[in-house]
Amino acid sequence: MKMAGKVVVVTGAAGGIGLAIAKKCRAEGAKGIVLADLQTGCLAASAKEAGGIAVTCDVTREADVASLIEQAEKAFGQVDVYFSNAGVYRGTPGAASNDEWTLNWNVHVMAHVYAARNLMPKMTARGNGYFVITASAAGLLTHAVSATYATTKHAAVAYAEYLSINHGSQGVRVSVLCPQAVRTNMTRNLTETTSMVDGMIEPEALADCVIETMDAERFLILPHPTVLEYMRRKTGDYDRWLAGMRRLKDRLVK
Repeated sequence: MKMAGKVVVVTGAAGGIGLAIAKKCRAEGAKGIVLADLQTGCLAASAKEAGGIAVTCDVTREADVASLIEQAEKAFGQVDVYFSNAGVYRGTPGAASNDEWTLNWNVHVMAHVYAARNLMPKMTARGNGYFVITASAAGLLTHAVSATYATTKHAAVAYAEYLSINHGSQGVRVSVLCPQAVRTNMTRNLTETTSMVDGMIEPEALADCVIETMDAERFLILPHPTVLEYMRRKTGDYDRWLAGMRRLKDRLVK
């Protein structure tokens, strides 16, 4: 799919990956761009920078997600592309609280469900549309430090697979974005982690990869191409892969 003339919604767009994607869509000729975020401090400025409009949205609330889509439709017409991009990361080692599990589940899984529940009937009825879920390489591989992040990002990948299987033949394209480390506020205070083994990329480089992959309408968006090889190693010999991850975890968490 080409972005020219399309109406695009991006969540988690006040900065980082979301803002970079919004700006890239504008550069590619998108007709209308809606930037959504719970962090309102810089959202208006980010929307202006990307040439779009700002909508405050808590993606863990279905009513907020429905309102976001309604506002986008009122401003520009039907939503052609939806980037379900909002995320959280608190990678402290050890057991996570129930509240932390709930937050990760709601942001990394239910936010996608809420958006798809609203958009898929409309996209399938007209036979076109694109739905992109931001997961993580942790959703394909794992994360050795954060159980909440690893588990919910796996679920995000599984949900993207489900959407593609069930709606791909109806004209709706689905992709899942699975980067390793990207230079954003989320990674600002991180030292070495399992996701930083292959280096940290800039959000703009990621956005270039997103558009290129969507042009080809491929499911996996991999700004770090080595992730595909790691997947093959994991599925080729699971026990060996787990042993290697244990060694990596012991090196990172001391």
